Amino acid sequence: MKAEERWQARFRASRMSLPSYAQLAPNRSIYLSNATGTWEVYAWDRANGATRQVTDRPWGTAHAAIDPTGRWIYWFADTGGDGEGTWLRQPFGGGPDEPVAPELPPGQTAGIALSSTGPAAISLAGEGAFRVHLVRDGEPARLLYEHPEAAWAGGISMDGELIAINHGEYGGFRHPALRVVRQSGAVVGELHDGHGQGVVGLGFAPVPGDSRLLVLHERRRRGEPLVWDPVSGARREIWLKDEGEMTAEWYHDGRALLIHRGHRARSHLYRYDLAGGGLTRIETPHGVIEEARPRPGGHVEYSWSSASRPPVIRSTNGQVVLNAGGPAAPPSVPVEDLDVEGPGGRIHALISRPENGGAPYPAVFLLHRGPASHDRDAFSPEVAAWVDAGFAVVRVNYRGSTGYGTAWRDALHGDVGQIELSDVTAVRSAVIDAGIADPDRLVLAGTAWGGYLTLLGLGTQPGLWAAGIAAVPIACHRTSYEDENESLRAYHRALLGGSPEEQPDRYAAGSPITYVDQVKSPVLILAAENDTRCPPRQIRKYVALLAERGCEHEVYTYDAVQGNLVVAERIAQTALQLEFARKHVNRR
Repeated sequence: MKAEERWQARFRASRMSLPSYAQLAPNRSIYLSNATGTWEVYAWDRANGATRQVTDRPWGTAHAAIDPTGRWIYWFADTGGDGEGTWLRQPFGGGPDEPVAPELPPGQTAGIALSSTGPAAISLAGEGAFRVHLVRDGEPARLLYEHPEAAWAGGISMDGELIAINHGEYGGFRHPALRVVRQSGAVVGELHDGHGQGVVGLGFAPVPGDSRLLVLHERRRRGEPLVWDPVSGARREIWLKDEGEMTAEWYHDGRALLIHRGHRARSHLYRYDLAGGGLTRIETPHGVIEEARPRPGGHVEYSWSSASRPPVIRSTNGQVVLNAGGPAAPPSVPVEDLDVEGPGGRIHALISRPENGGAPYPAVFLLHRGPASHDRDAFSPEVAAWVDAGFAVVRVNYRGSTGYGTAWRDALHGDVGQIELSDVTAVRSAVIDAGIADPDRLVLAGTAWGGYLTLLGLGTQPGLWAAGIAAVPIACHRTSYEDENESLRAYHRALLGGSPEEQPDRYAAGSPITYVDQVKSPVLILAAENDTRCPPRQIRKYVALLAERGCEHEVYTYDAVQGNLVVAERIAQTALQLEFARKHVNRR
């Protein structure tokens, strides 16, 4: 198989998310799959093995849930792929969709929480506020919470009596607090640690009448689980001596927790028994676990991959849970770890080398989304495509990345862009000194926040990069703030310490458009016309200035912001990026 055929086959290979199941009807499950070429929702009846497609939309479907009784499948219908829409539901066995709360205007979803008795908590943002509504069959939706700072439902008890709300009233989007209310809106309890520490509700115990809530806190400068009963006030922290960030999920009977620990771009699972405090490691292959979920009977199902091996849905009982069907994705190369001393501490980077050719290689620095994200030893068709094209791929978990403790994540507060790029340049020097990368054939590239850093790097480090590729980037923080959705406005305020009116210098200093006069390298920009997360107006302003100054550039636009849910669109964009990089690297 030729290199181009191989990387395209990885995109086309059928993939699926980890199935979620109804707590009171565990044979009824739903999952997402790209089997049709677009990510859509599927229902799976484990009792008879039958599957069926639930949604079918041109731009795909990203959000779905099944209620604890297994009667209904809920899914979010955004309008035209712009991220705003309404929740619909469909009977598990099939039938017409019906609106969950027809009286509510469309908004940006922050999720839905479902009870076994009917009530649901819906989180929507729009028109300058975040709102959580309580929805019951046959009744108008009732507003439970409203605030201009970020808020979303963190769970609803199985009996529907208690609703957890994560909110940014005190610490903003990045350091939320947690409030539990009754259906009436009366406050039952609140957790707020302050001092730059977040508290997030993960979900109530999956047992009728149980008021315990699973919480993630940051009291020891990393994410750790805590069990809190807001009714009695009892709290129990779960501590692991091992390094890394943690999250957790309930076992089906509420007697144990499944703990997911991430450390140095890999995943580890544990069972924690609440009765005796016993901790048992669950053996899984070396790599990354995207999701994990306990099943009745005690075994755990999980979605696993590594940089070299494509994803598979496994069970700790030794079985493959469900096969996505179709040809398997071709494997890729394993990833190498690289630790570099940087200006703010040790930086962890991941290197993927081509199998053919010799070092030093042309290289692409592929910067991750976020900034609250991080690169991992997981299978990536994009990374594999660059490797097949003969490029080494360098991924940097710069300051601001998650996975390395809250101090590393929060290093960006107020001063964004230059901090991340200083870490990237430290790794750049290291891979050049190690003979891995050719200093004259380096491409800076990324998507979303990674695209933003790409444009900023081209303007502030003009001599370091042969070319740049920025997908859905921020080019101007102020203009982006004016046009973006409510969640990103709240994130902007939390990250930069206020709005553009409150922090004009910070917004300007961190904006690529401020440094457009210094751009020397050719740049490819990919943008969606109806994007509320990376609004097109600020990109048009940046591109106009590039053209005015005669800087070589190309622009690719597409219709739907959720083009990443459509396989053909992802292939087209990857091919365009590879062609652009080859053209500008090979001519140097």
